[in-house]
Amino acid sequence: MEICAGAGGQALGLEQAGFGHEAVVEIDPDACETLRLNRGGDWKVVEGDVAEVDGRAFGGVDLLAGGVPCPPFSVAGKQLGSDDERDLFPQALRLIEESRPRAVLLENVRGLSAPRFDGYRAQVLGRLRDLGYRTWWEMAHASQHGLAQLRPRFVLVGLRLPWAQWFRWPAARGGPTPTVGEVLADLMASGGWGGAAEWSRHAAGIAPTIVGGSKKHGGPDLGPTRARTAWRQLRVDGLGIADAPPGPAFPPDGMPKLTVPMVARLQGFPADWRFAGRKTAAYRQVGNAFPPPVARAVGLAIATALQGETPAACPALVGQIRPTLESGREPTRRA
Repeated sequence: MEICAGAGGQALGLEQAGFGHEAVVEIDPDACETLRLNRGGDWKVVEGDVAEVDGRAFGGVDLLAGGVPCPPFSVAGKQLGSDDERDLFPQALRLIEESRPRAVLLENVRGLSAPRFDGYRAQVLGRLRDLGYRTWWEMAHASQHGLAQLRPRFVLVGLRLPWAQWFRWPAARGGPTPTVGEVLADLMASGGWGGAAEWSRHAAGIAPTIVGGSKKHGGPDLGPTRARTAWRQLRVDGLGIADAPPGPAFPPDGMPKLTVPMVARLQGFPADWRFAGRKTAAYRQVGNAFPPPVARAVGLAIATALQGETPAACPALVGQIRPTLESGREPTRRA
């Protein structure tokens, strides 16, 4: 069972790790339509407020997962924590108590790890401990899982005994991290722009954290001033999102904007994943997503523990998982 599912980034990664979804809960209409476009035949999409969901209807699921809203803890906001009406951790804890899953996976922004929220985190962990869960709260970096992006996320995992004894936090993927230029070279050249190859060579680093923003602000862009400065160093205009890749008339030494499909690739979505809504709505879904490859890595570690094995003792499970950017799915457990 997944709450605050958004455009399905975490759900997709967990599917790639072998979980089948009993339900995905999301309140945003455009995001719900995205979920239906891509998995309407496989996932039960519950459009509505998570506060109105009865967790007892999902008793016996293996995993309860979710990306609870980040504004209460984001450095870009007022950091009101539990005083913010958008804080859905209490609802997540209620659903955990009602459904009693074997495992829990909740992700949020890095801001939640700040000292000012020490007491809040202690309350959450204490409640999970009272419910019988052993917990891990760690920082997961997208760049450590094959993505050309920083994007640190604060990820909470909880497992009940006996499965907790077999959980191991996923290690970083080996090998060099791809650059923005390498990842986007073909998309940047797809409109006939003659400067694409040179741009790709220049964009030889990883991206700053992609942000989706909120409905309270204007159109889509690649973040605040500091982020846009980092994008300029990669020769990307971060002040807005383009409707299409640069064409033949675009200056060879120009600074292009990214398109929604380009941002989606940097987030680790497969090429066939469709996003509903107009450009701004689609970009916000992409920018606010939990990258599927990161969710897949954590999900695989949870799935291995639920099989009663440590990762090193269960190599066969790794072979069941298809590459991150493929859309194939082999659900074997219930989320």
